Amino acid sequence: MIRIGCGFDIHQLSPERKLILGGAEIPDAPGLVGHSDADALSHALCDALLGAAGLGDIGTMFPDTQPEFRDARSLDLLAQVREVVFARMGATVVNADATVALQSPKLNSYVEVMRANLAQALAIPASRVSVKATSGEGLGFVGRKEGAAVFAVALLNFPESESEAE
Repeated sequence: MIRIGCGFDIHQLSPERKLILGGAEIPDAPGLVGHSDADALSHALCDALLGAAGLGDIGTMFPDTQPEFRDARSLDLLAQVREVVFARMGATVVNADATVALQSPKLNSYVEVMRANLAQALAIPASRVSVKATSGEGLGFVGRKEGAAVFAVALLNFPESESEAE
């Protein structure tokens, strides 16, 4: 049985933080504000996996009220989510696709590193991970360089249980 999940994350930009997306540090750019490293790409993929599995969202699994998640590496959180989905439900990730909305900087030169990082966390080949980037075309909070947003989907393959086989 296959199930798809959708994830979305949004963070404000700050010149006082490092920009980390898909585990890649992007130099000379304002970073994202958050309790963890604020890697919105990894966060959106966490929500996509959790959504497909019916297990809530990243805030439920890793609450920002818990000090142990302060400055956590979001790629590690993504790997933990993948492991929980596998351990609890036997599900494996088929593929993942994400779009990052960020006015600047241009992310093209970092996409392959992001894909490799995400693939490792998801335990799948990089050929099954897609990362795209778009600007805000000068519109809205993305266009005004106030923040970034990420949309993600993930397809999971679940073993068929007896109750669902009917």
